[in-house]
Amino acid sequence: MRNMNAVQSLKQFFLNPVIDKEYRLRMRTSRTMWTLLSYLVAMGLFAAVVFSIIGVEMRGSVYASSSAGITFIVMSFAQLGLIAFMSPGLTAGVISGEREKQTLNLLLTTQQSSFTIIVSKLISSISFMLLIVFSTLPLYGIVFLYGGIAPSQLLSVFAFYIFNMLVFGSFGVLFSTLFKRTMLAVIVTYGVVLFMFVGTGVIFLILLLSYENYAQTSQSVIDYSWILHILAINPGVALYSVLDQNFIHTVQLGIRGVSGQNFFNYVPLWLEFMIFYTIVLVLALYGAIRKLRPIKRRKRGV
Repeated sequence: MRNMNAVQSLKQFFLNPVIDKEYRLRMRTSRTMWTLLSYLVAMGLFAAVVFSIIGVEMRGSVYASSSAGITFIVMSFAQLGLIAFMSPGLTAGVISGEREKQTLNLLLTTQQSSFTIIVSKLISSISFMLLIVFSTLPLYGIVFLYGGIAPSQLLSVFAFYIFNMLVFGSFGVLFSTLFKRTMLAVIVTYGVVLFMFVGTGVIFLILLLSYENYAQTSQSVIDYSWILHILAINPGVALYSVLDQNFIHTVQLGIRGVSGQNFFNYVPLWLEFMIFYTIVLVLALYGAIRKLRPIKRRKRGV
C-alpha cells in the first residue's frame, strides 16, 4: 500500500500543471524541431571533420581502433561544450521570464509549492536538453563500428552529461530567481559556467607556477598537492578523468610538490567533482526555492 502511494505521489509530481505547460511550450513548436536539426547537423559535420583529419594524420588508416578512441574523446568534449553553451540559455529565464510576462504572481497563487515550481522548471528545461543529447547516439554508434570503445565508457560519459546539465541548469534557475531581468540572469549564469571551465584552470596554473618557482628559489620541499582539488571542480578535467582513469596519476607524476600517497589515490577526480557539485546543486535549488516566495521577517515587538 505504501509503495502504491509513493508511486502515485511520484506520478502526480511529474504530471503537475507546471511540467505539463512547459512541455507543451517547449516540445510542440517548430523551433524545437529546427533546434534539434541544427544540433544534429553541427555534431554530424564536426564528427565528419574529425574523422577526416585523423584519417589524414594516420595516412588513411581511419579504421584503426586508436583513431576511434581519439574521435570519441573529441566528440565527448565537443558535446560537453555544447551542453555548457545551451543549458544556461534554457534555464536562465524560467522564473525571470514569468516575472517579465507578469504571470509569476498568477503562478504563485496556484496550489503548487515553491519546490514543485522550481524543480518542474528545471526538469522541463533539462528534458529538452536530454532529448537533444540522446539524439546524437547514432553518431556515437559510428565510432563503435571501429572498435576500441567500451559501452561502459559511453554510459559513463552520458551520465556525466546529465549531471552537468543539472548543475548548469540549477545555476540558471537560481539566477533567474534572484534577478528580475532575464538578460542579467543569462549573463551571470554564463559567467559562472565560464569560470568553471576557464577560471579554475587559470587559477590552477597560476598557483602551480607560483609554487614551482618558490620551490626552486628556496630549495625547499613543499607539499602543494592541495591545488589538485582545483582541477577536480573543472568539468573538462573531470570528463577527461572519466575517459582516462590514469589521468590524475599522470598529472601527479608531473608535479614535484605532490607526495606519493594523497587524496586522489583513494577518491577518483571525477567522484570529487560530483560530490562537490552535488552540494552546490542542492544549495542552488534551495536558494531558488527560498527566494521564489521570500518570507518577510517580523519586526521585534510586533
